[in-house]
Amino acid sequence: MPARALVVLLLMLNFGVATWWLLRPEPLPPTPWVQPADVPRLQLLDEVVDAGQGTGATDPGVDDAAAGGSAAAARESGVIAVAAAAAGTSDGDAGAADGGAPVAPAAVPVATPAPAALVQRCMSLGPFADAGSVAAARAALRPLGAQRMRARDVVDAPRGWRVVIAPQADRAAADALAARIRAAGFDDLLVVPGGDDANGIALGRYGSEPAARRREASLRAAGFPGQAQPLGDARTRHWLDVAAGAGFDAAAARDASGAARLNDLDCATFVADGGAG
Repeated sequence: MPARALVVLLLMLNFGVATWWLLRPEPLPPTPWVQPADVPRLQLLDEVVDAGQGTGATDPGVDDAAAGGSAAAARESGVIAVAAAAAGTSDGDAGAADGGAPVAPAAVPVATPAPAALVQRCMSLGPFADAGSVAAARAALRPLGAQRMRARDVVDAPRGWRVVIAPQADRAAADALAARIRAAGFDDLLVVPGGDDANGIALGRYGSEPAARRREASLRAAGFPGQAQPLGDARTRHWLDVAAGAGFDAAAARDASGAARLNDLDCATFVADGGAG
């Protein structure tokens, strides 16, 4: 029974496929391609030559070999014309206009930097107080043979940080404030006995600003006016790096620039950093 049902199913499927094949619609014809009006039609070189021969040839005795030779000559002349147009310059055009042969473009000389071997010694002069002193030193070193110079600033960081409370009216007021600070849980403190900060309260020294700022914030949160202060002023020192050739008098350069110190530099590092002239 199952085999018979399978045969009937296959027959019905074949019948359905055959019916679809006979009754299916005809395929649509392809849409013709229309050349856009603003796009010129491309023509091969053979087509251009053949068109010229068809309009300009009047001798019916011209054979196929001659036509083929004309096409080959046209191709060769077209290639030569393209090559000439690519290699043409304004100088060549001027020569042709004067009746002479086109002149090949002259080679443009390329400026090459001075070899690094000319630099014999590099040094750093300073420190200078300000940018004006650096400019004066630069002007004084040029006549002495300095080849390249570069201004450089060095910032000296503070030696450390401290947290303090400003001096109080007298020692009794300072001791009373210190007692309140200790009661709030801050035991690292000292009442300054004398000097410019007498009767002030020192609340610790720190090697970095973030640590001092944290101490200041904790004191202020508890109601005490702590202040974080640097130990020693942060200052900027100005230096002038110099690259010079053989025969450069370093001692005379130091005297002329007014620099207090002269330190040797690695010339390779100086050139790599792009020292300015």
